[in-house]
Amino acid sequence: MIIFFGPAGSGKSTQGRIIADKYGWRWLSVGQVLRDTGEFDEILKKGELVDDKEVVNLMNKQIEFARAEGMDIVLDGYPRDVQQAEILQADKKTDFFGNIDCAIILNVPKKELLERIQERGREDDTMAVVERRFAIFEQNICSILPLLKERNVPIHEVDGTGEFEDVTARITKIIQKVKPAPEVWRDDEADAIENDALEREKSYGE
Repeated sequence: MIIFFGPAGSGKSTQGRIIADKYGWRWLSVGQVLRDTGEFDEILKKGELVDDKEVVNLMNKQIEFARAEGMDIVLDGYPRDVQQAEILQADKKTDFFGNIDCAIILNVPKKELLERIQERGREDDTMAVVERRFAIFEQNICSILPLLKERNVPIHEVDGTGEFEDVTARITKIIQKVKPAPEVWRDDEADAIENDALEREKSYGE
């Protein structure tokens, strides 16, 4: 299991989907899982967050489904905060942290993040909202990383700037070291994922 972390505009969802498709793994994003249920539309439209216990319960079910199908998993920004991480750590039924192969953090300068977000032109991407999301991410990642380190989860920081193919290549190099796996896709599939990314990355701080 691999976790992708990154602030809004970093491309973590795009890269997570590309890596999942590249190796035939399951991509799981909290935002996508919540949208797929259809139960939290009003909360998401307001830009509010779903209760952490609800999120953990839903994500655990999706992780179990993927494992039952014999699939490896790419988690998109989950757990998103220390509260979710602590709920997972307290669950004695599953060793969530023990099943993580590595965490990948996409680093992109704040100035470039703001430019990317402005270019994608979403209604909820006001400067105030973007600044708040960035501050929340900084706070959350600082609280989650110590927990990951405590559980000996390898953490890799990746330069998220440049063409998305270059970023994918940097990530692939890391994955081949920590979790070698054969590729199962065609190279042109990356373009379809990249073009579709903005539709997938809606609300929930993405």
